[in-house]
Amino acid sequence: MKLLLVSNSTNAGEGYLDYCKASIATFLRASGVTRALFVPFAAVTFSYDEYEQRVQDKLGAWGIEIDSLHRHIDARGAIARAQAVVVGGGNTFHLLKSVQSAGALEAIRRRTLAGAPYVGWSAGANLACPTICTTNDMPIVEPEGFAALGLIPFQINPHYTDFFDPKHGGETREQRLTEYIAANRSMYVAGLREACMFYVDDGRLRLHGDRPLRVFRYGRAPEEYTAASDLSFLMG
Repeated sequence: MKLLLVSNSTNAGEGYLDYCKASIATFLRASGVTRALFVPFAAVTFSYDEYEQRVQDKLGAWGIEIDSLHRHIDARGAIARAQAVVVGGGNTFHLLKSVQSAGALEAIRRRTLAGAPYVGWSAGANLACPTICTTNDMPIVEPEGFAALGLIPFQINPHYTDFFDPKHGGETREQRLTEYIAANRSMYVAGLREACMFYVDDGRLRLHGDRPLRVFRYGRAPEEYTAASDLSFLMG
């Protein structure tokens, strides 16, 4: 199983996918992929056609053709034939509900376990987890349940930040994730900071990026790990 799970699509002051498009294309081309099936269902305020074109504009220059799932009547058939599956960011609840409605969740899982590379950024990274419960998104729609692909055995919190505004009375990201592990005591949560990504290759996990990973587990203070750290514990 080959996964590339990216925290965010856009760094401040940069264009869409600019910081990670080379990593995505290199990851896909290493497996001989020239055409990827794109899942645009996290888009809410713009069309799937527009989303497909945005990604095509960025990855096409690197030799990757994008074929959007929304154009296929037989979603499961398209997934079964896909060289790779790429899942874009947006609203995670909308993404999961739409994938469920298309009958595509298990099809994506089977295709990825059979060897097709999987790329997901932001909401697409959340979809690779056991559930979507550590997304940052508002539940604007109600999916059938929160269970996701379960391609990895731990949860990701994309866009993880330590930012604290002393003038704001709401909870910090760390407080929210501490609530999650208090209610789900056997689960690890990886706070994946922006401009960082996970590579998974046949069960081996590595972090890429200059910022440390923050890991939450019940009964222990959060801990920081770098790209040089051994992260095998997250994969069980």
